[in-house]
Amino acid sequence: MRRFETIIITGSRKGIGRHLTENYLSKGYNVAGCSRGPSELEHSNYLHFECDVADEKAVKQMITQVKKTFGSIDILINNAGIASMNSALLTPGETVTKIFATNFNGSFFFARECAKKMIRQKNGGRIVNLSTIAVPLDLEGELIYASSKAAVEKMTRILSKELANYGITVNTLGPTPVETDLIKTLSKDKIDALIEKQPIKRLGEFRDIENVVDFFINQSSDFITGQTLYLGGL
Repeated sequence: MRRFETIIITGSRKGIGRHLTENYLSKGYNVAGCSRGPSELEHSNYLHFECDVADEKAVKQMITQVKKTFGSIDILINNAGIASMNSALLTPGETVTKIFATNFNGSFFFARECAKKMIRQKNGGRIVNLSTIAVPLDLEGELIYASSKAAVEKMTRILSKELANYGITVNTLGPTPVETDLIKTLSKDKIDALIEKQPIKRLGEFRDIENVVDFFINQSSDFITGQTLYLGGL
């Protein structure tokens, strides 16, 4: 089997996506990333797109260009996501639409288009979706965010079955909060209360994310699919 060479990472401009991008560039991969704005990251093996993951046409164009530039698409890490922490009774419909468009629709568009390329390459492939510990914990104030990620987890399980015969695995990582922009709006009390529910009582770190993603995308992990792994314990 040919070595996996090219990774697409959505939401690569900052936070978890930026860390993963720099990590895999340092390991010799070709990496294509995207965000709604420009990235200052410069590397000979990095290709950045200003792409809204919820824009189906833009996603298709990006995937086509990545394939043309690097010759293959071997791994997809669906990292891009947004959140809104609010009481369900105070959440407007516009917020619901926006969160699902980014978190679920965006993940689906990228998974679908990358899977098409992976199937044609006949070399297997890896799709890793990001969820959140907020799904199993049923946290108050996170109904819409957690629901959008629960939909991603369901997509993982069904898509893993549809793609298994092609040697493509689909798995999900559910992090506990990591110090990124996504949790900046949360009060210290809420963060502390969430950590208190975990068996391992600390915030997640980039190295924790990297460790699980490394496991999922390893070519030896070809018997691991349809799984969701939560960090910090339940």
